[in-house]
Amino acid sequence: MKHSGSERILVWLPSPLGDAVMCTPALRVLRRLFPDSFLCFAARPSVRELLSPNLFNDDWVDTNCTLFTLIGRLRKNKFTTAFLCKNSFGSAMTVWAAGIARRIGYMRDGRGVFLTDKIHPLREYNGRFKPEPMIDYYFRLVELLEGDITDRTMELPINEEDRQRLSWKLPVIAQSNRPLVILVPGGAFGPSKCWPVDRFTATAQYLIDKYQSTIIVSVAPDPAERNIAGDICRQTKGDVINLAVHPLSIGELKALFNRADLVITNDTGPRHIAAALGRKIITLFGPNNPAWTQIGYSDEIQIVGKAPCAPCDKPKCRAKQHICMESITVDEVCRSAEQMLEKYSHE
Repeated sequence: MKHSGSERILVWLPSPLGDAVMCTPALRVLRRLFPDSFLCFAARPSVRELLSPNLFNDDWVDTNCTLFTLIGRLRKNKFTTAFLCKNSFGSAMTVWAAGIARRIGYMRDGRGVFLTDKIHPLREYNGRFKPEPMIDYYFRLVELLEGDITDRTMELPINEEDRQRLSWKLPVIAQSNRPLVILVPGGAFGPSKCWPVDRFTATAQYLIDKYQSTIIVSVAPDPAERNIAGDICRQTKGDVINLAVHPLSIGELKALFNRADLVITNDTGPRHIAAALGRKIITLFGPNNPAWTQIGYSDEIQIVGKAPCAPCDKPKCRAKQHICMESITVDEVCRSAEQMLEKYSHE
């Protein structure tokens, strides 16, 4: 069903980069439902860069400002409808204060009073949130408008200028004819999601020795992840590119991931970037429940750590031994990598 072209629609995107990527199937549905309406995304600069250039919206509103400034920006745009993909109390209060007549979002975190169209999240018998793939979670925001939610494909655009800048910064990427493997050993959620550094190192060494792979370690710009990347690079014999030393913009990072033959990652944002770009992925799950981020992606091998306490969904492990992530062996990951890199085994 297509709707009137007179609508002025605000879509407030989630802040985590992985969630923003998982939101793209719902954004595509909204654009098809409102092809002639003004569609504006509200987001932090990092999310804007990740999703740009975007075919689904007409403009952006930067949310990285004071509350009163943001309310003023929203009022100035005279939006008629707001879709809240962001779950916070503050986002619902802000669109209400901005005078947006129709406000669609999940009834949670005490914000139901600010919503006109209230969607109830799935819950367990004990009242806790029931795990649900985030792609479907965002779909339910647009399903009430009779949108077609059959296409779950995530997508990310790449700017040609970012491709060119990547070639200038990392010329070895274009010159190599061996497998390009990206390791993602960190995670914004917390250290409990992280596979041990020595196992990432052993995996990198195996891929270098067997395939002469070009290994790139991709981490977020914070001290803990920089240290992790440094340890992996120092302990691996061979050429390993450390993105903590060779930082890339988000646009350039997308262009890099688009060149990867394989991405080995904890369950964190770059996993979804890789999937949206059609890359082969090995994802390592420990304390987090895979049901939340299930994407139904055929080129992904999921390795789930086993422990009596998993999934706990805690950012920091409280046990003396981090059993769930430590139960994932190097051999298991390397055998999965061989499946993914099969075409190189015959060369």
